[in-house]
Amino acid sequence: MRILIVGALLAVSGRAQPRQFELKAESPKFWDLFDQGAKLDKVATGFGFTEGPVWDPKGFLYVSDEEKNKLSRVYPDGRVETVLEIGDPDGSTLDPQGHLITTASVLRAIIQVEPDGKYKVLADKYDGKKFNSPNDIIVGPDGALYFTDPTLDLPKGEKQETPFQGVYRLGKDGSVRLLTSDLAEPNGLAFSPDGKRLYIDDTKQREIRVYDAGAGGELKNGRLFGKEEGRGGVPDGMRVDVKGNLFVTGPGGIWVWDPDGNHLGTILMPESTANLNWGDADYHTLYITARTSVYRLKTKTRGFVPGGGAPPW
Repeated sequence: MRILIVGALLAVSGRAQPRQFELKAESPKFWDLFDQGAKLDKVATGFGFTEGPVWDPKGFLYVSDEEKNKLSRVYPDGRVETVLEIGDPDGSTLDPQGHLITTASVLRAIIQVEPDGKYKVLADKYDGKKFNSPNDIIVGPDGALYFTDPTLDLPKGEKQETPFQGVYRLGKDGSVRLLTSDLAEPNGLAFSPDGKRLYIDDTKQREIRVYDAGAGGELKNGRLFGKEEGRGGVPDGMRVDVKGNLFVTGPGGIWVWDPDGNHLGTILMPESTANLNWGDADYHTLYITARTSVYRLKTKTRGFVPGGGAPPW
């Protein structure tokens, strides 16, 4: 999801100071998650605006390019293969059967993409009205798809039909259920490893909200989990590890939170960061989409990847 970020570079004596990678701890617990000497690797670059990373167990990363309107495979050695050319692709996930599921902003739809680039629309309406511009999507503990639908990428010249910005559940039977419409600008989302909490970014308010989640995705007791103030980034993509720590894009890069809402530290990034996901065979590596590039960072923790399975093809 493209957001104009003001103040990403600091002016020093009339010149811009480039952002640099740094692991900045706010708590000693931050170093339980990272080696102090960890290095950030640039996997591939030359993109327009990277988003929607998702690791395929076959050994590559799917990445969306919102400016160049492509969905690609990015390999650990830096090779890039175009899978699909489509207007403004955004967040992605693998469903429990290993199918690639993507939010297609221009189509205002959730689509399933095959390895050869063919796709089919899974859902594009709620209550007979078009979605706004589906943004991020994950698999829930029940195997259903959960996604956010802000107006951030509503196609120019098209009318908003749904009179709110919602969070939805897309069932295996194709049914679409509204879970909440109380966020100003819902964006990234993630379940806790036990499935009892659903975290959702509210980009406009610069907040991370948390809800108690029922067995069928029912949400209650919505409340503030954390707030990310500052320049150079906003709450956008988010992931959790197996211990329930949250990794959320924000000012400067990626903010790391423990399950109690304590800010443990920040991964400061050289480019404005939109999203991230766990990858490699052991899911110990963060793959990060940051503006024109894809980066990776080894961690000391294991990512929680709900519902992901080996592709059926």
